[in-house]
Amino acid sequence: MYNLLVVDDEPLICKGLSSVLASSGMDISTIHMAHNGYEALDVLRTDDIDLLITDIQMGSMNGIELMQQAKLIKPWVQTIIISAHETFQYAQMAIRLGAKDYLIKPLNNEQFLDSVRNVLLKLRKPETAVQEDLLSGMQEHFHMEELNQQSIEWLNQLVSDQPSLKVQDIAAVLKEKHGIRLEGPYFSMIRIKLNLSDQLTKRDERLLRYAALNIVNELFDEHWNHTAFYATDRDINIILQWDESKYGATDLMNELDMIGRSLHFNIQKYLGMTSVIGISQILKGIEFIDVVHDQVVKALSCNDRHKDHYVFYYGDFNWNQYSQRPTEEEFTAQTSLIVEKAMEYINQNYAQKGLTLHEVAQNNHVSPNYLSYLFKKETGYNLWEYVVKLRMEESKRLLLHTDMRRYEISEKVGYESPEHFSKIFKKYYGMSPSELKK
Repeated sequence: MYNLLVVDDEPLICKGLSSVLASSGMDISTIHMAHNGYEALDVLRTDDIDLLITDIQMGSMNGIELMQQAKLIKPWVQTIIISAHETFQYAQMAIRLGAKDYLIKPLNNEQFLDSVRNVLLKLRKPETAVQEDLLSGMQEHFHMEELNQQSIEWLNQLVSDQPSLKVQDIAAVLKEKHGIRLEGPYFSMIRIKLNLSDQLTKRDERLLRYAALNIVNELFDEHWNHTAFYATDRDINIILQWDESKYGATDLMNELDMIGRSLHFNIQKYLGMTSVIGISQILKGIEFIDVVHDQVVKALSCNDRHKDHYVFYYGDFNWNQYSQRPTEEEFTAQTSLIVEKAMEYINQNYAQKGLTLHEVAQNNHVSPNYLSYLFKKETGYNLWEYVVKLRMEESKRLLLHTDMRRYEISEKVGYESPEHFSKIFKKYYGMSPSELKK
C-alpha cells in the first residue's frame, strides 16, 4: 500500500485529483493534500510518503523548489510534476531532479492515472527473502558491462597512498588504454562498504557485489560523470568529477548527501542487505585524488561509533583538530556540540517562515542527514518534531494569555496559512485552537 501527497494551491484541483486517485482501484493507502510548498514539507517531514504529485506554480515556493526540499528530506520519494505551462526550462529542471513525469493542465484523467500507475509499479517492494530470490536469477536481471580487471587495478593504483607511477601518468594510461577520462578538474569520491553475510558462497558474494554496482550505475545514470569500480571484495569506489561549467551550478554537497542516502536505501531495498556509505569533500586537481580517497575511508570509520547510522560525510567531523584517531571522549564531545548549537539556533529561529533542516545544518557546517541523526540520538526528538513542539507551545501560550486572533498567531509562529496552523494544532493537542480557547 502506498502513501501519496497531492499539492496544488487551488483546493478544488487538489480535491479533484485526490478523488480520481481514491476511485482508481490502485494500491493506495492514504492520500494527503497540501495547498502550498510549506504545508507539503510538513507532511513529508512527519509522514511516510512514496509519491509526491505537485503543481509547479504555487506562490512563495514553486514545485521545483518543493521537489528540491523533498529530495533533501527523503531522496527516494518519487515525483510527478503538473504545470499549466509547457515551459522547457521547468521541464528540464524537473527531469534533472528526477521527476518521473511532467504533465500539462488541463489533465486527462486516464493519462494522469497511467502516469501514477507506472510510478507505483516501479516502486513495488521486493518480498522479505530478497537475497534468495535475487540470487537464483541474478544474471537474468542484470546485464551491465563491468570494467575489466586491468582497469580496476589501474584505478586502485590511482587512489592509493603510494601509487607506482605519478597520478597524472596513471590517468593518462586509463584514458589511452581503457577509455576512462579523469579530467575534472573537480573530484570527489564515494565509497560503499557492503555488509555481506559470512554464510554466503563466493559466487553469491560476487553476484551481490555485481548487483550493487549495477544499482550504483543506475542511480548515477547520464547526469553524473562517474567511474565506479571494486576497491576490495566488499567495497565499491565511485570517482565523481565536474568541469568548471558544472561545478557551482547546484549545491553539489547536498546532491552527494542525497545520492549517498539513495544508495543505502536502494541496496537495502533491492538486495536485502545494509551498507555503509562514505562521502569525501570536493577538491580541485587530480593530484588530490589520494586525499579524497583517504577522506572516504575516514568518513566510513565513523560507523564504528555510530553503528545505527549508515551515511557519513567527511566534513561532518572536524578531523583537522586531531593529529591521530580521536578518542571516544573527543568524538562524543564534538557530536554533543553539534546538537547543542543546532538547538540554540532552532530556539532562536523556530518561528521563522520557511525554516528548513538544511538551513539549521548549514549554520552548523554539517550535512542535514548527519544533523538529523545526531539530534534524534541526543534528544529523543526528530529535529522537525522539536520545531513543531516549540511552535505549538508558543501558540498555546498566545491563545491562552493574549487576545491575538488565529491568523495572527499562525503568522507569529511561522505558518503559511491559518488553516494549516489549525490542522497541525489539532493533530498535536487533539483539539482545535478555538476549542482550546473556550
